[in-house]
Amino acid sequence: LILLLLILSLFCCCCYVVSLKHQQTTLLITSRLQQCYQQLSPEERRLLDSITWPETPRLPVPISLNTTSDPAHSTFTILPVRAGGQWHVGDELEALIQIGNFQGRPKHFGGDLVIARLHDPELLAGVAGRVVDHLNGSYTAVFPLLWEGQAQVEVTLVHSSEAITVLRRLTMEQPARVYFKSLFRSGFVSETTVCDVCLPPTQPLCNYTDLHTGEPWFCYKPKNLRCDTRINHYKGGFMQNLMAKEDTLFQSGVNMKVSIRASGSNNVTVLPKKQEVKSSTVKPEPAGYYYQGAWRALGGATVHQFNNASAISQCLTDKVVHLCGDSTIRQWFEHLSTVLPDLKGFNLHSSKQCGPFMAVDTARNILVKFHCHASPIRSYAVSSVNLSYIANELDRLVGGSNTVVVIGIWSHFSTFPIEVYIRRLQSIRRAVLRLLDRAADTLVVIRTGNLKALTLDETLTNSDWYSLQRDKVLRDMFKGLKNVHLVDAWDMVLAHHLPHNLHPQAPIIKNMIDVLLSYICPPKNG
Repeated sequence: LILLLLILSLFCCCCYVVSLKHQQTTLLITSRLQQCYQQLSPEERRLLDSITWPETPRLPVPISLNTTSDPAHSTFTILPVRAGGQWHVGDELEALIQIGNFQGRPKHFGGDLVIARLHDPELLAGVAGRVVDHLNGSYTAVFPLLWEGQAQVEVTLVHSSEAITVLRRLTMEQPARVYFKSLFRSGFVSETTVCDVCLPPTQPLCNYTDLHTGEPWFCYKPKNLRCDTRINHYKGGFMQNLMAKEDTLFQSGVNMKVSIRASGSNNVTVLPKKQEVKSSTVKPEPAGYYYQGAWRALGGATVHQFNNASAISQCLTDKVVHLCGDSTIRQWFEHLSTVLPDLKGFNLHSSKQCGPFMAVDTARNILVKFHCHASPIRSYAVSSVNLSYIANELDRLVGGSNTVVVIGIWSHFSTFPIEVYIRRLQSIRRAVLRLLDRAADTLVVIRTGNLKALTLDETLTNSDWYSLQRDKVLRDMFKGLKNVHLVDAWDMVLAHHLPHNLHPQAPIIKNMIDVLLSYICPPKNG
């Protein structure tokens, strides 16, 4: 028994030392990151200003839930129609949201993350609402009325303002809470070291900064091996360093992603468009809406339904489709490989998460490729040889009317300061512009980020609040570029009746692919 206790004691001491070492490394990386990104360009400062979030409260230690946002004590009210006493297609519907705390008292400041949608389960119709924060505890959700019949309002508290205080602090103090490692090997000798975007030089570093893009990446140098013996990259782990009771702010079913009840009715009847209105007064603020389960765009290209393999294959004939990004883009490769029986994949013996993957339909001259974006990709071990920056991949393309490029990069940057993401997007945008300069008829499609299911760990590394900030920056970065189009995954997930998921379910992916194919093969009447 004494021996067992000694072993357990030793094990606990070892765990404490390892944990302490990681915490010290995190603090050093935080300091180093701040040094790395002190100098901001005017564009970077403008982008940072564009995602400014309202002030959120400072938290007592330990935290008490009493004064924090409670969806059970919050309500929304559909505001009366402004004129005529009835709602018609083309009008806007407004709902006033009042956030209360766990004591049942109204809150008097903003900063909560609230989302809303309008839907009709019978028609399989849905549209995302625009939520305005009045900074006094109340919010307004605004919806365009796009279909006749019933329209039901749904409002959800994703995070309290107090929870966002914690998320902000984590970004500032613990950007390395998800950490990375690489294995180095030469002959029978192997070593593993920590890697990141920016490491404090407390020991010799291996500098893997990309010479072409300038993207930084470093690993601590192995003690007995050279830097050129690095063979892979992988996610090392996750450190959850919350202060006392901060986890109570992230409780599924209690105060995180919980529906807010209606005060009164939660639905209205929408009548046909008024005869005297010549054209719809709906502002195309949402990207589109669902009707009978199919996505309809508001503004931009008309979305055509590609409901069988023949229609998809006909659209992709003589096309090379380059899918670049994270696992939400890999889903598109998997979808096309599933629905197109003649699209045959090659076994490249590559990582199941990161690829590269390739599939070919030789009869129709279709080539579809997937390649994950480079570090900081969170993955199981992937060969460092197969890690390639999207900008470099784009610079290798000839381009032209037969070339389609799809880019999706957002989720793996959520734990880093937003400057890291901004600079990656700037690098990609420059490469996109170079591609379009030499081949203006190349089609480039950008997939935005999307909402997801949230657990505590998922929230601390990949919260919807982090995703929303990156989503805004992504849209701004590629706004106005000719022949560059968006697939608005954010609105397509929010408007749909299926639950939020980092990897949206098949009906949503099918609609995303329909949008992509409609850009490639615009309907003749579009």
